[in-house]
Amino acid sequence: MFASIVNTFSNCFKIPELKSRILFTMLVLAICRLAAFIRIPGLDGAALSAYFQSLPQSGSSMLGMYSLFTGGALENCAVGALGIMPYISATIVLQLLTAVVPSLSKLAREENGRTQIIKYGRYLTVLLCVGQGLFMAIGWENPQSIFPGFKGSLILSENIWWYRIQTVLILTTGTMLLMWLGEQITERGIGNGISLIITIGIMARLPSAGRALIDMFWPSGGVEAKYHLLGTGTILVVLLVAVVAGVIAVTQAQRKIPVQYAQRAVGRKVYSGGTSFLPLRLNFAGVMPIIFAQAILMVPQKAFQFLGGSYPTLGFLKKISIALNEGAFWYLFLYTLMILFFSYFWTATQFNELQIADDLKKNGGYIPGVRPGQATTNFLHNAMSRITLAGAVFLTVIAVIPIILSRQMNIPFQVATFFGGTSMLILVGVLLDTMRQMESHLVMRNYDGFLKGGRGGRGGGPRLRGRF
Repeated sequence: MFASIVNTFSNCFKIPELKSRILFTMLVLAICRLAAFIRIPGLDGAALSAYFQSLPQSGSSMLGMYSLFTGGALENCAVGALGIMPYISATIVLQLLTAVVPSLSKLAREENGRTQIIKYGRYLTVLLCVGQGLFMAIGWENPQSIFPGFKGSLILSENIWWYRIQTVLILTTGTMLLMWLGEQITERGIGNGISLIITIGIMARLPSAGRALIDMFWPSGGVEAKYHLLGTGTILVVLLVAVVAGVIAVTQAQRKIPVQYAQRAVGRKVYSGGTSFLPLRLNFAGVMPIIFAQAILMVPQKAFQFLGGSYPTLGFLKKISIALNEGAFWYLFLYTLMILFFSYFWTATQFNELQIADDLKKNGGYIPGVRPGQATTNFLHNAMSRITLAGAVFLTVIAVIPIILSRQMNIPFQVATFFGGTSMLILVGVLLDTMRQMESHLVMRNYDGFLKGGRGGRGGGPRLRGRF
């Protein structure tokens, strides 16, 4: 199996076009990584980097998670400290607006409508970068309010307003540069550029996670290890294999709804009938429910903590903030409910069963045993609802695993993040998508794909059988 994979990778470099795309992608990703190390003038990035290194290994996962998605740029006060997240946020906002605003929905269906919506997304990205950049610049002025336990100052510049303007411009430029590089990868390289930039930032943390994992079992300085290799080590290996296998299976899993097309005439052309299928993905919402749930739960916890600590008469709010700490029972309970809710919410906004049924009817297609029109709409709605429940339960389990490992079992946070959550879902999803694109080039030129017979790029994932 391993020899077959190595042979497949070697075949990728025998195809000139694919070879150039892979090398171009690697070069651009290397340039993207520089944005995580080039520090912003006027800031003491070394002091903040030392602070992050001094954090306990099971420390604040919220800071650690943000640093994870920026590839370490945040802790270095680098030009890419905002990362690509403003562009992702703008894209999500426009997707939601397209589902609820009729004018945007109509524009999306027009010939050049998608291009116009992408342009709106870029404008919104600039606005978000300016707002978030200003917020981050002011936060660096008072680092104790954002980084608990930090001592000293990060500002080296004497003119505070020049520092603010300069920092906002640099952060905005850094994000826009990453966005442009991501689009270049999508167009001229291999894989989805924006997703690969996030993935390479996550993978950049693998060395620190590896060191933390080694220190768990073989600590330096003659300190006795807290964890037993045969006990905890075996459990972690089994858990990692199970999580990776589960993520791959659920990411590729789909229910294939059979669709029959009748023979029809359009003008002087006669189109023969045929059989096809409509794929309904098990995990249609992807990582979005987890991201939404984390972002929403972070706000009340921080707000209650601030109000409870600032106003003695509101001391009960501090108790609520403690109950909403990551890893606490009520946090996990609300976290689970929110993931379930947002799984259905995202699916409802992005999966339009009414339009699908209408398109099938216009093209002479129908689902065997189901009448066209409203009956097809109801059938698709019920099928997608049941599939979404299974996907939402899986997302909940994957999202909770790293929290339990980090908070309840005291596993270092750097290690726990690679056992589930958004990082594992993004890594597996992006790598599978990139391998499919590489495999399509291989199969076109009669090479074997990454899986025997090239099935990995042509729907080789598990199928969901039965009537949901």
